[in-house]
Amino acid sequence: MRLVATGQAESRAELARLSGLAASSVSLRVEQLIEAGLFAEEGAGASRGGRRPRRLRLARAAGVYLVADLGAHHARLAVVDLAGTPLALSDLACDIAVGPEETLTAVLAGLRGLARDHGLEDVPVRGVGIGLPGPVDPGTGQVVSPSRMPGWNDFPVRDYVTRAAGVPALVENDANLMAVGEHRGSWPGLDNVMVIKLGSGIGCGVIVDGRLHRGRGAAGDISHVRILSEATVDCSCGHPDCLEAHASGAALAASLAAQGIDADSPSRIVDLVADGVPQATSAVRTAGRLIGDVLTALVNFFNPDALVIGGSLSNAEPLVATIRGVIYERCLPLATRNLEIATSRAGRDASILGAGHLLLGVADEWIDRALER
Repeated sequence: MRLVATGQAESRAELARLSGLAASSVSLRVEQLIEAGLFAEEGAGASRGGRRPRRLRLARAAGVYLVADLGAHHARLAVVDLAGTPLALSDLACDIAVGPEETLTAVLAGLRGLARDHGLEDVPVRGVGIGLPGPVDPGTGQVVSPSRMPGWNDFPVRDYVTRAAGVPALVENDANLMAVGEHRGSWPGLDNVMVIKLGSGIGCGVIVDGRLHRGRGAAGDISHVRILSEATVDCSCGHPDCLEAHASGAALAASLAAQGIDADSPSRIVDLVADGVPQATSAVRTAGRLIGDVLTALVNFFNPDALVIGGSLSNAEPLVATIRGVIYERCLPLATRNLEIATSRAGRDASILGAGHLLLGVADEWIDRALER
């Protein structure tokens, strides 16, 4: 299913070659998948000598995934096919601070409504993916000590969504999903990639040897790295002078508000920078230097092939330019010799794409059940 869904194989011969299984076993399995309504055959594929093979694809009735990427005050909703390609997208206004049950109930209702509005209500839902702006324990699917998410600590998000939706659920940190989406969609040929998400908070996802590195749930969490600053600012984690307390979208908004400038969201900060408001430009440059200092150590240590900067604040050009300048100035030449520093190519839907890719590996038990029926 994964090989066909991702376009790596479109014939029985290619499935046999890539899977290493006997051609007879592959052919039998393919016939079962066709009979179960999960595969369909159409047209003719490319010939490698002899008769042109029939081309395999996923059947429409094979199913869809429902995916939500949650932020502090909004959620990006999507219905994606089993290859992770979005079929329908929308935005939902919600406040994550009201707590997990109310937020997740609204998100699931919004996802069902999105599928219904696009004529997909008759297609089976095979899994639900939830991206959250906080640390997630990969073993339990619980949020652990998140910032600006009151009531979410240790809440069993994965179990709650599984019960409410009646299908398997994937719960992951939003920066991790963004890293997978960027890597699979834009940098598939690179083995080691760091993806920074700059929005209301600061997150980082790490791809090592082509795979998402989760650690025990805190891998890539650079938001609470201590930085040097002239003024001490207490972070929501209880420690002073964390990177997020000085350089996140929320921190910049608070700083600008103290100067009488309305900047209630990262996108508003970007607009102020684009309009040439000097206080906003100065603020993002200062944030860029602080973020660049932290990333300098990480680039020297990890030596990635690419550093991708995403999130809504990545649209502020002075911020990105400052980060890039600090890294090239401070890192070892060997670390930056072939390093590519770029802004997100997948854009605001990178996390959606990442969840779609991961779900086929997490929520796949339904395939055997469909064949049994």
